[in-house]
This record gives sequence, structure tokens and C-alpha cells, in this order.
Amino acid sequence: MPRSLSSLLLAALVPLAVLLQPACLEAQTARSAKADARGPLPQEREKDRMNAWTVGLAGGLLEGAPIRLAAEMARVVDDGAELHLLPIVTRGATDNLNALLYLRGVDTAIINSDALDEYKLQVPQIQSRITYLLNLFPSELHIFVRPEITSLQDLAGKKVNFNTQGTAAAYSGPLIFSRLGIDVDKTFIPHQLALEQMRKGEMSAVVFITSKPVDAFVRGRWETGFKFLPVHYDKRFEDYYLPATLDAIEYPNLIKQGDRVSTIAVPTALVAFNWRPGSNRYQRVARLVDYLFSRIDRLQAPGFDPKWRSINLAATIPGLTRFQAAQQWLDRQARSAQAKP
Repeated sequence: MPRSLSSLLLAALVPLAVLLQPACLEAQTARSAKADARGPLPQEREKDRMNAWTVGLAGGLLEGAPIRLAAEMARVVDDGAELHLLPIVTRGATDNLNALLYLRGVDTAIINSDALDEYKLQVPQIQSRITYLLNLFPSELHIFVRPEITSLQDLAGKKVNFNTQGTAAAYSGPLIFSRLGIDVDKTFIPHQLALEQMRKGEMSAVVFITSKPVDAFVRGRWETGFKFLPVHYDKRFEDYYLPATLDAIEYPNLIKQGDRVSTIAVPTALVAFNWRPGSNRYQRVARLVDYLFSRIDRLQAPGFDPKWRSINLAATIPGLTRFQAAQQWLDRQARSAQAKP
């Protein structure tokens, strides 16, 4: 087609396009208004329904106890569209506080109570921003040493293993030793390797922070002199820790019958952000409290982690206040118990 003719056609079509544009826009607006009148599309309604009562729970490492407890909670409280607890695999319970503070979609988390210590400087009001729902279980401190080590002071400058990064021992262990004023040569390798190095004399101690009994000490065979060192509970530990003991019943191969080894425990807690009462996020967590507390007996039945059987709903957490809806639930139960003849 000659260039001059093309130019003439283009010049004629441009005004026509300009005239048609408002008509197209009016048609689109009319279609949108009609769709709005009908309400959201089915997929949009389903999206809203699924998100309305979903609660994100930062659990921990895939191989750890916290994520297992999170998964079991999700099984018990699940109620279709009425409540959906979503466990999240994270870098570990010691990092879950960070997820709760800053990660979108995380409403609750399982943390070690002394994780708060790390946030004192960067978040000065941390203890007013975090509340607890439940004291899940204590993780006892186990300081296991070779025969030539007879006291905590003997470990100064010696190789001590605190398990791999992301575990409770890797975070809480060095913090506890700092409070004890003992400077050790810290390593962070899997405990299985460290225990073998202990047998060879290449490692002086390993530090476990987990709920007792620890399988490695129950089933392991150790030469005479391998033992747990006592750690006495005092004012240095009152902010986050609880007194505890290791007994002969739990470790018959390492503790004499009738003896006990004093130690401390790190509470592992289910916590929530201190949402404003009445807000959507607060209501979600409040519903989780109601479902979880009302169905705790299901978690204490066979088929679930034995830790659930020792859980006391009323147990407190040093340094934290309880989530308001959780405290109200406990208060209602107390009043109901008192009202019974």
C-alpha cells in the first residue's frame, strides 16, 4: 500500500479510537459495578474464609521437639474454617522470637524464655510486647563431663560443646556459662560427634539443654567417672530460669540411687504478640486459646508426645505476663470449680 494512503487511513482511525475509548471504559465500569453488586467471586470468598481464622505458629527446626508439639497442637485444634493452626518450620526455637516480632503471618511462636535476653537492647520494651499462652515444658541443663573434671571451674579454657547452631544448647548454654563467669573453648558440632570426642579425651564436656531423660545418657555406656556437674539455682538465674534436678530414676547408670544433681531449666513457652484486645489478630489467638485449653486432655492421651501429660495450664513463665484471653479462660475455670458443690 502506498505510504500516503496508509497515512490517510491512520489519520482517519485515530479520532474514531478516541471516540470509542469512553464507551469502552463505561462498559468496563458497568461490568465492575455489576460484579460488585453480586459480591466477591467464589475463589475470593474461599480465600477470605481460609484466612479469617488461620493462626501462624513459628515452631522450630524440623528435628526438634517444638515443631513436633506444634504439629500435634494443629491436629487437635483444627476446626476447618473455624480455626486453622499453621505450624511453620523455622531456624529454631531461639530464632522464633525474631519471627514473631517481624515476620508477616506469624501470630504465635514456641520460644525458650531466655531468648528475651537478646532483645533487651534492640527492643527495650520486649516484655510488654510478648505474652505467653502456655508453659509447655522445661528443658533441663545437662553439663556432662569427663572423669578428670570435678567442678565447673575446671572447665575454664577447656573444650565444651554446645550442639549445632539453632538449638537451645547453642543459644542458652553460652549465656548460662557467661552468667557463671566461666570462659570455655566453645564448639558447635553435633552432640553425637562431641560425645565420641569425649570418650577419646578430645572434648572435656558437652552441654545439653532439653527435656529429660536424654536418650544418649540413658542408653549410652560410660566409664566410671563420667558424670553430670551440679548447677545451683540462685539470683543469677531468677529472671528466666527455674530450679530443677537430675535424678537416679532418670539416669540410673550415671547417678547413684537416692542421689540428685541440682541444675536449672529453661522454660519452653508458647507465646503470642501482645495484640490489642478486640483486634482481628487478638481474636484469632483468643480462639486458639479456647480450643487448645479446652482440648488439652486430647493431647494428654496416648499417641501424642508424653510431654503433654506433665503440662499444667496454670504454670507461669518468669519475666512474662499471660495473654489476656488465656488468663480470662483460667479465671473462668477457677470460678466454675468454686461454684460446684
